[in-house]
Amino acid sequence: MAEFKGKTADILKNALARELYDGVQSLPIIDYHCHLSPKEIFEDKPFDDIGQMWLAADHYKWRLMRGFGIDEKYITGDADIKDKFRAFAKATGLALGNPMRDWVKSELGFFFGITEELNAQNADVIWQKANDVIAREKLSPRKLMKMSGVVYVATTDDPCDDLHWHRLIAEDKDLDVKVVPSFRTDKLVGADKPGYADYVRAIGAAAGMSVDTWDEFKAAVAARMDTFVEHGCKFSDVGVEGFPSAIADDKRAARIYAQLVSGQTPSAEDVDAYKGALYLALAKEYAARGMVMQMHLSVARNCDSQGFRELGADSGFDCVADPVPVESVRRMLDAMNDAHALPETVIYSLNPIAYYPLITLAGAFRGVHIGISWWFCDHKRGMTETLDALGELGHICSLVGMLTDSRSFLSYTRHDYYRQVVCNWLADHADGSTDAAKQVAYALCYGNAKALLEER
Repeated sequence: MAEFKGKTADILKNALARELYDGVQSLPIIDYHCHLSPKEIFEDKPFDDIGQMWLAADHYKWRLMRGFGIDEKYITGDADIKDKFRAFAKATGLALGNPMRDWVKSELGFFFGITEELNAQNADVIWQKANDVIAREKLSPRKLMKMSGVVYVATTDDPCDDLHWHRLIAEDKDLDVKVVPSFRTDKLVGADKPGYADYVRAIGAAAGMSVDTWDEFKAAVAARMDTFVEHGCKFSDVGVEGFPSAIADDKRAARIYAQLVSGQTPSAEDVDAYKGALYLALAKEYAARGMVMQMHLSVARNCDSQGFRELGADSGFDCVADPVPVESVRRMLDAMNDAHALPETVIYSLNPIAYYPLITLAGAFRGVHIGISWWFCDHKRGMTETLDALGELGHICSLVGMLTDSRSFLSYTRHDYYRQVVCNWLADHADGSTDAAKQVAYALCYGNAKALLEER
């Protein structure tokens, strides 16, 4: 049960929605995909102030501030943190229609008991009120997770990661939350990126195995996966630009691999087919270990080259990409299924144009789910559109549930936001069957995610 300190933003639309919400409000939170730092969770250092909590790593907020025209000095620059907070307050106070206003209201209300809407005029007052709570309660990552009712967290980890912090977390008997790694394969499938041969060698070093050949490389990756599973890993993930349109057979993949690791440059067609072979090989390993495969599609990374050079990745320079060709995804899922190696799968699209074809594609394969609206779409309208499409084209109970996809320990209020959206949608579609709506609300807010963890 969550230890509610205050109230989140209230977006419930009628009495039935409120009745449904009362039944799911305090359910535990399973966050099966996030970007929280296991180091921060283990060290559990109390935060210094609301500015550090909010603005140190949240590129959602950085983008909003840039869109308002705020100088970079007050976003990622060297300005005083209180001045950065004031700048953010000014931006969000005037960002009418942006879901950031609901998120800010929820976080201030739930964690700090602050009911005023943040703006330029009250920024200093809210700064002090929030900081008084932080100092008095010594708010830290673990305390924030406990307040939120979090029971499971899957962080995002590269296959080369030594999982040092996860080992320490597993040994810590004082932590009630299960914190485990996820197998994130962006670099692994990034055969067209600079330094790929070096990354392949890093995989070999991490596994303590030779990676001279394609078969050896696959064995080293499988060994790393075993290490992750030993640390509780249940989920994989990939979120790169594009999607392979072909799948090389082993003979062709071995030839392309030899070119890649020797510093040669294979053709674009060969690299595409090699990536396809990797996706298929990974799926076989996931299926063998009872892991869940997540695929995040239709994102364009680091669109502002200058911004990327100055600030690096995950700094707010990504955008929605064109829809991934559904035929490519169909071909991949079918190949996995034909090889009896299609793991439980969750597919997310950053481009909402793809919802209809992907939902119908997921419905053609057992155990393939559409994920809830992601990133730029994880607002009230975006989630409602997903629920509408899934309800019309699939089965609403196939939705696994909410995830934060966040670097902020305050973002767990987004689960509450999602639960209210779900209850509003169910209230509109209950057709007099309140009992059915209650069962679906439980499934979408907790039950399905819990079942996914328990399946092997």
